[in-house]
Amino acid sequence: MNWTQEVEKRKDDLLKDLQSFLQIKSVLDEENATEDAPLGTGVKEALDFLLMLGEKDGFIPKNVGNLAGHLEFGEGKDLLGILCHVDVVPEGDGWSVDPFGAEIRDGKIYARGAIDDKGPTMAAYYAMKIVKELKPDFAKRVRMIIGTDEESDWRCVDHYFKKEEMPSMGFAPDADFPIIYAEKGIADFDLVQKTGREDNGSGNKVLSFESGRRYNMVPDYAKAVVHLNEDHTKWVQQFEIFSKKEEIKGKYYIENGDVVFELEGVSAHGMEPDNGKNAGLFLAAFLTELPLESHAEAFFAFTKENFFKDSRGVKLGVSHRDEITGDLTINVGKLRYSHEEGGSLGLNMRYGIHYDMERAKEILHGIESFTVEKFTDSKPHHVSADDELVQTLRKVYEEQTGEKAELISIGGGTYARSLEAGVAFGPLFPGREDIAHQKDEYMYIEDLLKATAIYAQAIYELACKS
Repeated sequence: MNWTQEVEKRKDDLLKDLQSFLQIKSVLDEENATEDAPLGTGVKEALDFLLMLGEKDGFIPKNVGNLAGHLEFGEGKDLLGILCHVDVVPEGDGWSVDPFGAEIRDGKIYARGAIDDKGPTMAAYYAMKIVKELKPDFAKRVRMIIGTDEESDWRCVDHYFKKEEMPSMGFAPDADFPIIYAEKGIADFDLVQKTGREDNGSGNKVLSFESGRRYNMVPDYAKAVVHLNEDHTKWVQQFEIFSKKEEIKGKYYIENGDVVFELEGVSAHGMEPDNGKNAGLFLAAFLTELPLESHAEAFFAFTKENFFKDSRGVKLGVSHRDEITGDLTINVGKLRYSHEEGGSLGLNMRYGIHYDMERAKEILHGIESFTVEKFTDSKPHHVSADDELVQTLRKVYEEQTGEKAELISIGGGTYARSLEAGVAFGPLFPGREDIAHQKDEYMYIEDLLKATAIYAQAIYELACKS
């Protein structure tokens, strides 16, 4: 079977459907949620789009509580799962194109979700469609499981598997090729400054400070409003010196007699904070150069001392490394401070398969003047290199690309960890830039088609009789 040729036959339809899919702004919007759209109308629209497309093409669709869904075909007792998601992170600032325009230019398709995860989802969908239209002799049923909350709290997966069958094996097209057989554990939590402050009254007041919207994104913007008890000139000059020294864009202005400081960093996925430039941490570091009220001084000093230019948890005392998954990382995805309520840090910790999380929690709970709140933890995931699923996907990848299928581990979390035997499989090819969660997100058309062919052969070999 020439899988590449089968994909080429359907190229125009694939791109047309993908553009329509990407043009849906499926960002979490709980403020405007309804009973039929519990995560927002955009997310629900994207779920409905895929379910209706599948029904039109002859798959068996199912909406599972408006939080998830699936498309199924094939026959057999066992179930092969393909785990995808339709939600995307907020678009952020600084795009050179419409983030929901799905513009095709220079061999790339640009949009939020192009590579994470709507592009790969459509590739997997067309791979399923190709196999179904070939009408092979099936040994398993094939089911695309569609999530709507992967970028936040995974409520979709939790709800889905309370109601529906667990696949015996599967893959998630939501990371890198060749094959990701290990994923770090992911803990999200807040460190909240304790109340009961006693300000010395002599320092400058930080009226408000805000940076970041998601635990798993490096904030690319930060803003602080400061009431200065002294001449503005000295501190705006100091701000200019700081931003130039740290090579980060900044601006300031006077508003209602207060000074507003803003910094523009570089966004990146929280699994590797060093790929970005955390505007919040840089602005917090600058504020430590100001004489502040004691409560603000304590918060920003703690933030700088423990997180500024340290994404590995060394200063916090929670660092760790193992041979399979590498370094523990900490992303400060949210920073908040107000004169009335004090400060908080929203942290995203990614840790290895042998990490002692209970010991880490003891350290975190022992931090003076802070409490740990909203702690959630998704455990690490690892599938043996000798597993049938891994061996089959290695074979397919090597036949399709002519390259060795190395096994890799990641700091990101994919739906693969929802399965007992599940791995992440593409779509990012070796050597390609990882631009997930960044401005001007895109996917190469060439890679989209290539991934579709790989997924089609993988589904055929895993679900059909030889």
